[in-house]
Amino acid sequence: MLSRTLPLSPFVGLLFAMVGCDGSGGPVRSNTLHVDSAMLDARVRPEIYATVALTTDTTRLSSADRRMIPLLIEAARIMDGLFWQEAWGRPDSLPSKDMNEETVHFFRLNYGPWDRLDGNKPFMDGVGEKPLGARYYPPDMTKAEFDAWESPEKKSLYTFIRRNEKGELVAIPYHVMFKPEVGRAAGLLREAAAFAEDPGTRNYLEARAQALLTDDYSASDMAWLDMHNNAIDVIIGPIETYEDELFGHKASHACYLAVKDQEWSVRLARFATMLPELQRSLPVDDQYKAESPGSDSQLGAYDVIYYAGDCNAGGKTIAVNLPNDEEIQLKKGTRRLQFKNAMRAKFDRILVPIADVLVSPDQRKFIDFNSFFSEVMFHEVAHGLGIKNTIKGKGTVREALLEQHGALEEGKADILGLFMLEVLRDKGVVTEGSAMNDYVTFMAGIFRSVRFGASSAHGRANMMRFNFFLERGAFVRNSDGTYSVVEAKMRATIDELSGIILRLQGDGVIEEVRTLMEEKGTVSNVLQKDLDRLKAASIPVDVVFEQGLKTLGLVP
Repeated sequence: MLSRTLPLSPFVGLLFAMVGCDGSGGPVRSNTLHVDSAMLDARVRPEIYATVALTTDTTRLSSADRRMIPLLIEAARIMDGLFWQEAWGRPDSLPSKDMNEETVHFFRLNYGPWDRLDGNKPFMDGVGEKPLGARYYPPDMTKAEFDAWESPEKKSLYTFIRRNEKGELVAIPYHVMFKPEVGRAAGLLREAAAFAEDPGTRNYLEARAQALLTDDYSASDMAWLDMHNNAIDVIIGPIETYEDELFGHKASHACYLAVKDQEWSVRLARFATMLPELQRSLPVDDQYKAESPGSDSQLGAYDVIYYAGDCNAGGKTIAVNLPNDEEIQLKKGTRRLQFKNAMRAKFDRILVPIADVLVSPDQRKFIDFNSFFSEVMFHEVAHGLGIKNTIKGKGTVREALLEQHGALEEGKADILGLFMLEVLRDKGVVTEGSAMNDYVTFMAGIFRSVRFGASSAHGRANMMRFNFFLERGAFVRNSDGTYSVVEAKMRATIDELSGIILRLQGDGVIEEVRTLMEEKGTVSNVLQKDLDRLKAASIPVDVVFEQGLKTLGLVP
């Protein structure tokens, strides 16, 4: 066990019942217990999250689609429970019997006693530092022991590492470790598949059910890529590896449930076909763009209606680019889902208020939702660019860069997303707004994301990018503590950083990436003081969701 757990006391059990869930798996606050503010620990910060209701117009869905939603939400709740076990332990295994309601609530938001938006610092005494390997590895295992262990399964995305009765390391597949849970989830997906009117959706749900039972996700990933006419989308299972900060080997369980915005999806579909042309235009030597990205990629806009597990912990994802399997990406491409409602909530509730504090008054007029949406969209498209395999025989980029892969990949997607947007603007493909809309919104977006902290791959990527732009003079800090974009220096800086990141990935030299992140992936004292002004202005760091059948209006 990586984390100390104690039995649930009657008092804390009462608190959990009060904080509880509405059938959504997400946190719901209670108004029945009030805690004296003098009793609260300053480390407990639920106020950094703005509450957002995840809704959509369900009348656009067929009755069959609406019947699928409760089944898929129930499967998502199972994924939520599995992530609890990967990150901490049982959700009712609290570190202390003396936790007040605010602390229990914050514990649930963070899936454990470490603040995910403050460098994973503990917000309770006696819990220690958050294990880099979460609960995927034995707490007494060293990196040297793992490296010396000869096992073909040790680097699998889908195995826990444990010790046998002799104290030897063994790999336990997820589908064995979580056999009852994945069995129930698979059954729910098959029930939902029976209602699916779209053959592609039905095929995917059946394939994904089988994948949960075997840990072989290739067929279901291909089936997911073959969905074109679906009204509902569900991403479920072990997906991202960010929680494993020890090696970046282990995938965490998560679930997104979303409803397609058909009109916006048609508008976006054309961009996905441009990947090969955009790959050729990258500002780097040909050897770093020699691979040909899959041309069957899809790009769509969705209202997300449910988050569970890994994606619901700390900073919330507003777009995805999947699957992560490099071979599938090269062979068939990816699908990119833009969560338009969640994106709009973050823009209105967080980015605009940040700009009112930190962006120069004369440039605030350039803050624009269409630019924000486009930058997030092209961020996801950019994951498909560059190369997936190193050019120096070090295997895939993911394998070569280990725990540094996530942050550098997010940094690549951030900067190439802006690069692509400006290339398409030059070609007349993107006509809304202006380059200054893109640049100033981009800068304000960095202020939003760096607040996620050093424990987040997205946060580290944004810190690195902000410091690089500041050093090159593309961003400047004004005497009044606001920041401005220097338009004349932006394009050269975008090209330079794009080339650096693409070369680092292609070379696969992890030491160079570590040096870059150590030098530029941190918040300076000056920037921290400026970010503290956002806290003083009570601007949320991120969002937390009200979600579930009641929120969707699907229960009486």
